[in-house]
Amino acid sequence: MGKLIFEHSGEEVEIEAGEPIAPACEEAGVPFACTEGICGTCIVEVIEGEENLSPPTQEEFDFLGAPGKERLACQCKLNGACVKIKF
Repeated sequence: MGKLIFEHSGEEVEIEAGEPIAPACEEAGVPFACTEGICGTCIVEVIEGEENLSPPTQEEFDFLGAPGKERLACQCKLNGACVKIKF
């Protein structure tokens, strides 16, 4: 079990390890369009805990370039512990 924290609201959502963060992000107000990592609509900034997310997908490399603080919410899975994001 891990926790996703939204910086703008302070809301904390528990997510099973290995599960995608997209449903929680969408419910919190992150905009989504394609959900396939192509459009970039769901870009979030990881404030802390990036090591607790799945590694960047090829779609993220293609859209964002080298890994940094930005990730595509539609592509991320929570590996456990805690991740704080903003959008």
